Amino acid sequence: MNGNKEIMNIEGARVSTTKSTKELFDFFINVKNFEQLMPENTQKFEVEGESFLFALKGMPEIRMVLKEKTPNSQVVLGSASSKLSFFLTAQITEAPENKSDAQLIFKGDFNSMMAMMVKKPLTSFINTLTQNIAKL
Repeated sequence: MNGNKEIMNIEGARVSTTKSTKELFDFFINVKNFEQLMPENTQKFEVEGESFLFALKGMPEIRMVLKEKTPNSQVVLGSASSKLSFFLTAQITEAPENKSDAQLIFKGDFNSMMAMMVKKPLTSFINTLTQNIAKL
């Protein structure tokens, strides 16, 4: 029955920031800060504890929860819903002059039809978040 599930993997570009690895890590673990990274077509953004709910124009609402944090190197957010299983990982690496690089990696477990429908908008979403990280 679940034979047509596929793992979708979308890797954003690695971007440089002027923040140290600790500053960037602290930014990512405060889920409210993700509002600064959201695309312009975000219609809703609500924080509740270590999770946030957002909705982009024409898309369903999605709640993401802080799942894992490895100090100054990785922050993992995951879906709050058991119907959609996905993770968004922020990888943080040290760069010269007390700066850091960041890369977002999305992994989702979708059926083939859903994967086809969401791949393009998700890739665009990851690229927007990545571009906004570079502007921090």
